[in-house]
Amino acid sequence: MKETRMVHIVFPGETNHYGTLFGGTALAWMDQAAFVAATRHARHKVVTVHSDAVDFKRPVPLGSIVELKAQVVEVGRTSMRVEVEMWVEPIEAGKEAYLAARGGFVLVAVDERGRPVPVPPLGGEG
Repeated sequence: MKETRMVHIVFPGETNHYGTLFGGTALAWMDQAAFVAATRHARHKVVTVHSDAVDFKRPVPLGSIVELKAQVVEVGRTSMRVEVEMWVEPIEAGKEAYLAARGGFVLVAVDERGRPVPVPPLGGEG
């Protein structure tokens, strides 16, 4: 299974009054990573149809490097379940990277009219 990785920096406009990443921004970044992973697998236009409970484990401070790791873990006839992890790499020397959030997303491959189309099985990626 291929893994999609995306990297962001947490800037001031993306934080709350506590100096940590807004939850909505975290969800948007996670959905984008799921979208890229599903698109790579399906080689079709995809749309998000469901998100599982996203567990926010630790805050993401201003200035952090955030790496999202997304992987298609299950496929149906037209749908794909993508697991996404959000890892934080503190910029300070000597601090370890940590898992900040984890969640699942379901995306469906669609044609130009928005109708579901079949996706390849896992292991069938090109």
